[in-house]
Amino acid sequence: MARINLLPWRAERRRQRQNEFYGLLGAAAVLGLVLAFGLFWYYGEQIKGQSGRNAYLQEQIDDLDEAITAIQELEATKSQLLARKQVIEQLQANRSQMVHLFDELVRTIPEGVRLSSIKQAGDQLTLEGTAQSNARVSSYMRNLGVSGWMKNPDLNIIEAKGEDKGMPYQFTLRVTLTKPGAKEDEVMFEDESQAGGA
Repeated sequence: MARINLLPWRAERRRQRQNEFYGLLGAAAVLGLVLAFGLFWYYGEQIKGQSGRNAYLQEQIDDLDEAITAIQELEATKSQLLARKQVIEQLQANRSQMVHLFDELVRTIPEGVRLSSIKQAGDQLTLEGTAQSNARVSSYMRNLGVSGWMKNPDLNIIEAKGEDKGMPYQFTLRVTLTKPGAKEDEVMFEDESQAGGA
């Protein structure tokens, strides 16, 4: 005897496909959530690692900044010490200059000339005094010109207005202080530099 299936097989088939579709949709949603969580975790770890590297670099930069500050302080201290050393060396070098200068003033002054004032400003020396005549002042200037401790005598003023009839001429002249052998040392240094360059 023949069997006839009266069940609505199309509806059953449709329901089965819907169940499969919802199952695939749920699996896709779960897979999407797992993938999103995985990506979120991966990028979180990457950010954490980069933050650690940034913190390490910042720490190194801070250490270098401290080292640079310490170096700058040392450079400032070094500059101050070098400036003090230079002043001390200059004072040491000029310590005997005044003795030689006064000795030269005594040796170069001719008869008929008398000094009344000596002023120093840097390497310039201003001499004021009285003389018997213009020729005595000229002789004094020649003597200063050949002195080893003074050079370039420059007469500013000479006038006959002194109250002393024996020395009526008052004068003011300037000379430049120098050290004997300074020019020779410079020439020798230039010769050595040129020889070294050749």
